[in-house]
Parts: sequence; C-alpha cells; structure tokens
Amino acid sequence: MNQWTKIFATKSLAEASIVEGMLLENQIPVQQLNKQDSSYPVLGEAEIYVPVHLKDTALQLIQQTFSQ
Repeated sequence: MNQWTKIFATKSLAEASIVEGMLLENQIPVQQLNKQDSSYPVLGEAEIYVPVHLKDTALQLIQQTFSQ
C-alpha cells in the first residue's frame, strides 16, 4: 500500500492546480485534497500529496518552479 505525504498547501486552488500539473508532467503521482469551505473559500486550504518515496523529488521540482 502506498503511503502519501503532504508536500504543499495553499489557499489558492489555481496555485494547487499548477503544482499538481507540474508534478504530473514529471511522472509524479499526485492527490489533491480541497479542504476549503464551500461557503467561505477563505477558510481552509488545498493540499497536495505525493507518495513518500517521491517526496524529495517533488519538493525540488516545486522549489525550482517557484524560484524562477
């Protein structure tokens, strides 16, 4: 059974979708969990999870993407 770990959280669904797409393009499986309140989107976050064994690679890709 795969174990997943949270590597990214944001209040912006658009930003979460960008990260998810970038990871998928690099063949990293992703699960996105939207914990935002449907009535009050300012409450809660969208979280990105990847398999534990790919955590370091995913974090490096995220850092490269946002440091450009």
